[in-house]
Amino acid sequence: MRIVAGSAKGRAIQGPKPTSKHIRPTADRVRETLFNVLGQFLEGQAVLDLYAGTGALGLEALSRGAGRAVLVDSDREALALCRQNTDTLGFTSQVEILAQPVARAVEALGKRGERFELVFADPPYAARVVESVLELVVRAGLLAPGGMLIIEHDKREPAPDSHEGMSREDQRRFGDTLMSFYRIP
Repeated sequence: MRIVAGSAKGRAIQGPKPTSKHIRPTADRVRETLFNVLGQFLEGQAVLDLYAGTGALGLEALSRGAGRAVLVDSDREALALCRQNTDTLGFTSQVEILAQPVARAVEALGKRGERFELVFADPPYAARVVESVLELVVRAGLLAPGGMLIIEHDKREPAPDSHEGMSREDQRRFGDTLMSFYRIP
């Protein structure tokens, strides 16, 4: 796995062990397409990476100019990978890692008054939580005005066209994977 573009372009990041059953990193080509859709310049943006796994999405955003990233995961191996990859790329001062279940972390971030221009969510496909992630993020008020939530999910799990003021602006398919893009006006 490598960072696709930006200040850390081409730098390797550590992926999960081949025996890992809990971490499914977003493929380099999927990340590249995702960031092409978002635009190349994320200057100063605040990014939240839910179900962070290796931290690749949040770290890619930092490489492309985002100002800070919060990585959330509760899996021990994932947290170790997030820390290792953050340190390897030299982004330690720009990253906060929350070792909590996503629902608890989202609630805590909302209570702190945090707002993000970009929220990534890559939950385990078997969890089938697209609608609950939308609900969590809306209820906590985590998206800044004009902010975008991108959820990676199995093609067999439907993603609604809209949810409480958020509308789906785009959807991209990569084999069995769908990426649904939601924006708050």
